[in-house]
Amino acid sequence: MQLERHTPRTWRPEYAGPAIELQEVSKSYGAIPALHPTSLSIHPGEVVALLGPNGAGKSTLVNMVLGLLAPSRGAVKVYGRSPLNAPHRMHTGSMLQQVHLAANLRVAELVELFSSYYPAPLPVAETLRRAGLSDLAGRTYRQLSGGQRQRVRFALALCGDPALIVMDEPTVALDVDTRRSFWTQVRALVDDGRTVLLTTHYLEEADALADRILVMDRGRLVAQATPQELKARVNVQHVSLRSALLTEAQLMAVPGVRAVRQQDGVLHLTVDGQAVIAPPLYALDPALQEFAVRPASLEDVFQGLKTPQGVSA
Repeated sequence: MQLERHTPRTWRPEYAGPAIELQEVSKSYGAIPALHPTSLSIHPGEVVALLGPNGAGKSTLVNMVLGLLAPSRGAVKVYGRSPLNAPHRMHTGSMLQQVHLAANLRVAELVELFSSYYPAPLPVAETLRRAGLSDLAGRTYRQLSGGQRQRVRFALALCGDPALIVMDEPTVALDVDTRRSFWTQVRALVDDGRTVLLTTHYLEEADALADRILVMDRGRLVAQATPQELKARVNVQHVSLRSALLTEAQLMAVPGVRAVRQQDGVLHLTVDGQAVIAPPLYALDPALQEFAVRPASLEDVFQGLKTPQGVSA
């Protein structure tokens, strides 16, 4: 396959504004709001993770950024232009869950076909390499596993050399090692100056990848911050240990301990974030073993934001 020469885009550095901007954007279906008025900016070179339960409004927001859905009110801009205008979508690549591709086409043929839709695509061989598909180029889509098909969808998002890549649950079918390799590929894209907006149910993924996390619930943006800032809002730490002496009742009486559970012989404690917990525990049982402390995680943040009415701001 002959490699075409790729000419980098020159328009991207000329635009100094946000990569994505929502100005009081809302979407309703009749009297039912899918997205309440929302304003936000995502800057060039950022990786932003969108978190929230099913029905939170994530898909509505993503579809408006992709120009697949018009807002009821407000304005959506991608690099200063409306994504509802088809030519303006040429600078956006998307990796969606529900994609139907020709099962009898080979991987390289699919990439070549989709590349033909763009004015300045990446060379096909380069797209295949970045997506980890070089060795599968001659295999038909029908012959691929679920994880390999996911990599094809990633390649199709890359092939147009987009400035913005929008990914919906990009690693849902991947094993742990492949998922971590994918994270490295995403970070390489950002190092090239691209912007990434992704939805994910993997809190570990958001923590590993995102510069900023947006939390949505019931059509509202209820929190946005860096992973570190979000975790700092949760005044909690986790302690695990083994003890032949300590009971759950004794541990609950220790100042700062909020909850105790036992699993496979290991005691797991949820403790106030500022509590100095080791001295009182060792005073109760000097022979305790496998003592470990883990700081708050995004799982703690997500659970902490929830209220009986949804997620609190």
